[in-house]
Amino acid sequence: MGHQRRDQPVGGVLAFDVGGANLKAADGRGRVHAETFELWRRSDELADRLTAIAAAWRPGRIVATMTGEIADCYPDRPAGVASIVAALQTAASAVEAELGIYLVDGRLVAPEIAIADPLAAAASNWHVLARLAAAVAECDRGLLVDVGSTTTDILRFDQRRPLPLATDDAGRMASGELVYTGIERTPLAALVRSLPLAGCRRPLAAELYARAQDAWLLLGGLPENAASGDTADGRPATREGARGRLAHQMLLEPAAVSLDQATRAAERPAAVQVRLVARAIRRVLAREGRAPERVVLSGHGTMLATRALEQAGVSAPVICLEERLGGAISRAAPAHALALVALGELR
Repeated sequence: MGHQRRDQPVGGVLAFDVGGANLKAADGRGRVHAETFELWRRSDELADRLTAIAAAWRPGRIVATMTGEIADCYPDRPAGVASIVAALQTAASAVEAELGIYLVDGRLVAPEIAIADPLAAAASNWHVLARLAAAVAECDRGLLVDVGSTTTDILRFDQRRPLPLATDDAGRMASGELVYTGIERTPLAALVRSLPLAGCRRPLAAELYARAQDAWLLLGGLPENAASGDTADGRPATREGARGRLAHQMLLEPAAVSLDQATRAAERPAAVQVRLVARAIRRVLAREGRAPERVVLSGHGTMLATRALEQAGVSAPVICLEERLGGAISRAAPAHALALVALGELR
């Protein structure tokens, strides 16, 4: 995904969402940017990439949230937060912009405060996204389901604020609010040990030959993108490419698996992900004991989220941010929400 709306005025807001696998940015006015960035391999390039984006946008103020501090290039979260904040400071200094870091209590603070309280700055993007969901849904009992490339966030909210059961990754994973499965990056072999093919079960190699992305490409839950090589094998993100990757996962030649066979096989790992997310939805809702009045869907895993809600028995009206805001903004929704906070337009 590239830049949208190139009429960014000098002095605007640039909001970053620094993840472990992607960099996302938004200005709250419809302009967004997203790129694949494997932080665990390229942490020494982060400052340069942030600076390049900032130079193209020319903001007067930069704000940021992050999840990349958990990347295994860092020995612990405090070190990760300090490194990411330092990269952001480099970018802000290069364009002479102010810098604010978002904390899980909803405050934007100076970099020094974030570094001194790193666990409050770590993994904070879900909180600002829930603030956007609350503003969009306008109800007393809402539920956010955000299916991203790597993880799924599930969170209750009311008209004013997020209502988290926990605020750190470990606690959120224990509560069901963080499910470590996503529409793209989850390895297929982490979901299932075999795939159905020609009337039998074919065991899978315990290697990263295919990902959830391939299952959802085959099932139509993700659009094809022949220009993208962000796949398990670096080949195009197409249904045909996914067919070959599923065959490779079974250690078969691509010619041995037809497109129809691959599509039928893809239903099995997809069903496992749906079950995981549905189970987490039920756990989160069970803490309140009442059904949500509205559900907000975010991210680009709409098919996965919709199937999970149905399996969980949630029948509340659904607001899809992809339809409301457009696909580009929905995929970078935490950055967009953070920009609105910085602009004073999101409480």
